[in-house]
Amino acid sequence: MRHLSTHAALALGLLSLASVPPAVAQQDDHDHHAHEHDHSHDHGHKHEHDHSHDHHDSDIYAGYFDDDQVEDRALSDWEGDWQSVYPYLQDGTLDDVFAHKAAQSDDKTAADYKQYYTTGYRTDVDRIVIEGDQVSFYGDDGKRTGEYTYDGHEILTYEAGNRGVRYIFERDGGSADAPRYIQFSDHAIYPTDADHYHLYWGDDRAALLDEVTNWPTYYPSHLDGDAIAREMMAH
Repeated sequence: MRHLSTHAALALGLLSLASVPPAVAQQDDHDHHAHEHDHSHDHGHKHEHDHSHDHHDSDIYAGYFDDDQVEDRALSDWEGDWQSVYPYLQDGTLDDVFAHKAAQSDDKTAADYKQYYTTGYRTDVDRIVIEGDQVSFYGDDGKRTGEYTYDGHEILTYEAGNRGVRYIFERDGGSADAPRYIQFSDHAIYPTDADHYHLYWGDDRAALLDEVTNWPTYYPSHLDGDAIAREMMAH
């Protein structure tokens, strides 16, 4: 288990935009981290996971669980065509989300939230497609596709006392300029289809575990910005 000291003990919260990354990811102000998400979205694949788990367990989503509850997961849990939410922050589509959050906060304004999420969502990878063992990254520099295999998970402990799980995959084929490591955080701790996720990527496995301020966040590409904003506020 890895212990992290975040730059601030932020409250759990936002996104399902709906849920958010570990490290600042599960403990930041992402209201989505503490939400109970509906994982029935169809991302172009369907899994029949036979688990007795309650996929809406609020304690788990809030980051409170036992080590023996954590299970390994396959890349297929994140299969699909995904879009970054960052462009919707930039064009103002998510402004109502920040206003909504501010209305429920005692000390943060909508501008405070927008600044916080601007740092969190920032990315130049606007689309990710996951199919089989291949992960394709789309950005201004074109498309990069790597082939990935499971490299285990890490349980992170945050300063606030709650925890999160990063699911890690290592590149073993494909384009050499694709990230060597990718780490998923979606507030789940056992096999289930993700309805959104935070993704960390780079060539240093350990350094990525320490990243707590930037957590690019992805939702299904078929959703428009208004739908994503509504989903965020619903949680």
